[in-house]
Amino acid sequence: MRLGVVFPQTEIGSDPAVIRDYAQAAEGAGYDHLLVFDHVLGAKLERFDKLGRRPPYTDESPFHEPFVLFGYLGACTQRLELVTGIVILPQRQTALVAKQAAAVDVLTGGRLRLGVGIGWNYVEYEALNEDFHTRGRRVTEQITVMRKLWTEPVVTFDGAYHHLDRAGINPLPVQRPIPVWLGGMAEPVLKRVAQISDGWFPQFQPGDEARQILGRVRDYMKDAGRAPSAVGIEGRFAFSIGGPAQWAQRAREWRDLGATHLSVNTMGSGLSPRDHIDAILKMKQVLDSL
Repeated sequence: MRLGVVFPQTEIGSDPAVIRDYAQAAEGAGYDHLLVFDHVLGAKLERFDKLGRRPPYTDESPFHEPFVLFGYLGACTQRLELVTGIVILPQRQTALVAKQAAAVDVLTGGRLRLGVGIGWNYVEYEALNEDFHTRGRRVTEQITVMRKLWTEPVVTFDGAYHHLDRAGINPLPVQRPIPVWLGGMAEPVLKRVAQISDGWFPQFQPGDEARQILGRVRDYMKDAGRAPSAVGIEGRFAFSIGGPAQWAQRAREWRDLGATHLSVNTMGSGLSPRDHIDAILKMKQVLDSL
């Protein structure tokens, strides 16, 4: 498994030096990648009454914009893969995302992995002037359009949601195409993972339910004529599940489940910005002993 860290978006603060030190510490410790969550806008708690549950983030949750952040981190690091986990694609303009992703990939020498999903925050969609209700239908076509823009200098495309007439981005990315991974757990997402993705960020922990869901994805892959190795799987677990014994056990469980990548998440553990650095270094020592 390739090992990574979840960038502590909501807790690391806004000091550029701390953000730089965190990324460089992760790279120096031997982590392979850094994964970043995405939200453009927060909102007051009362705006989420339609959600039927308390949202994980509100207007009080700080988020650095992933592509801008990657422009900074790309200059602060040399080999660390930069991963969006996930960018909420249907609330963004497709060609613009393709351009931003290509720019990051060019300027980092091919170090971008683009995770995308459809999201849950209808307030963001409203504010960004995109249709929340068609997001699932649009995302597959968005991925098709991005891959064409990354691999063809000039694109003509006429779809249900996109119309390009002899247009393209320049420069093209180093990776042609940039790897596109998907996040989400709904059944339509599992089918998209199997049919079109390069990888998947499942939202479960190892166990019987995880094996059952993974079995369905692999059945969908077989139906699509794809080998199991065509789709990577990135697991994730939290610093707060315990200490070294628990971390090692969870990593072994993910490895046994067939994960190709694994990220450690230090958010939600009451850590200060610089404490996150110490935490990922401690976890890496444990993971290296496996």
